[in-house]
Amino acid sequence: MTKPFDYFVMFAEMRTGSNFLETNINSINGLKCYGEAYNPAFIGYPNKSDLLGVTQAMRDGDPLRLINTMKEKTSGLPGFRFFNNHDARVLEHCLPDPRCAKIILTRNPLDSYVSWKIAQATDQWKLTEFKNQRTAKVVFDKTEFANHLAKLQTFQLRLMKGLQTTGQTAFYIAYEDIPDVDVLNGLAIHLGVEGRIEQISKSLKRQNPASLRDKVSNYDEMITALTDIDHFNLNHTPSFEPRRGPVVPGYIAANTAPLMYLPIKGGPDRQVREWLSAISQDNSLVGEFNQKTLRKWKRNNPGHRSFTVIRHPLVRAHAAFCDYILDTGEDSYPEIRETLRTVYKLSIPNGAVDDTYDRRKHREAFLGFLGFLKSNLNGQTSIRVDPAWCSQSQVLQGFGQFMLPDMVLREDQLEDGLAHLAKQVGFTSADVPQAINNYPFSLSDIYDAEIEAAARDVYQRDYMMFGYRALKKG
Repeated sequence: MTKPFDYFVMFAEMRTGSNFLETNINSINGLKCYGEAYNPAFIGYPNKSDLLGVTQAMRDGDPLRLINTMKEKTSGLPGFRFFNNHDARVLEHCLPDPRCAKIILTRNPLDSYVSWKIAQATDQWKLTEFKNQRTAKVVFDKTEFANHLAKLQTFQLRLMKGLQTTGQTAFYIAYEDIPDVDVLNGLAIHLGVEGRIEQISKSLKRQNPASLRDKVSNYDEMITALTDIDHFNLNHTPSFEPRRGPVVPGYIAANTAPLMYLPIKGGPDRQVREWLSAISQDNSLVGEFNQKTLRKWKRNNPGHRSFTVIRHPLVRAHAAFCDYILDTGEDSYPEIRETLRTVYKLSIPNGAVDDTYDRRKHREAFLGFLGFLKSNLNGQTSIRVDPAWCSQSQVLQGFGQFMLPDMVLREDQLEDGLAHLAKQVGFTSADVPQAINNYPFSLSDIYDAEIEAAARDVYQRDYMMFGYRALKKG
């Protein structure tokens, strides 16, 4: 009898019970799960240098090589766990592949969010002995949870659409179902293996069995905040219905002026926020929107205007490089930085920039970053396409799924654009704050024709769509 599948993928997220499910899957004869095989920061499991002889660099260069190696070297049906921030190239291959079995693990998003916060606070991500249990009360952050929920929804909708359009089905399993022997044996049947289990693995323990009230320090505030979120069945709807449009928690409005700002990450965000605050009579801003509260804001502010600000692609790429890769501060991306340095051989310091980092090194490192961006935006790397460096034209298309901005302003004409915008809603414009950065070298220090050509090669669409020209040297 021909087996139905060649391999499987467990689609899950952090703190959904994927470690526990993997442990039980590996207890079933004929199944082998290889951890987070496509985590950008490691391969399979933390501190491993390879998986079945395939190194992280080999995997990143040819992601399908690892899947083929699993098939060749596994006695039984191989598989791995896959989260929304793992290598997108693998998702593009696996999702339409009918020979790939899909397991979709879900958990109440609020529970997974609180569990994630506790794990961060205690630095305990697995529990094998109750005597080693660490506990903590955490603070619920409405904006952070909204972003968490939006990522889950977006990923689940993508999985569902991919299955629907290819005529496939997945085996859905909820966090609460993992300890059910009958459900796990049903999974074995679905995967086409003869192995069964008689009892659940005892090697991992549930880390935080207390109620949410006992785990969240601002519980009452959390309950109030959750009333703004559209109601849907969190416990029993694997695809997180109802469908929602683009994420809007980042939109910012003036408290006393009918103006709304749609930020594009990597742009002159601080300057625009300060200007918008100055326009408001009480110098305050309103944020943390969802679609429901955003519609309410629109109804309560007739004559409103929304706007966004685009930046020259090269200027934006340099800002992203300095702010998130070269810098080692709180807002930087340390895991991506380390991967770029060790796997993609970007010539940046191991730690913070010091006196040995000169202008020549900065130019070389930034050119290397632009080379990485070209591959990254073309889907040829294992690292996510971050909002700080994705194409601005793509961001505007995302806005359009819910609302298009009334005006798209340009950074190099920002003062005139904002003054015109303020006049439209009957307000007097304020001064636009000066740009401030602490970069070791400015873009003008290293700019030349080679850098301009590299940026144009990366952002051809933005240059064309927005009519950008080469920067003027100096």
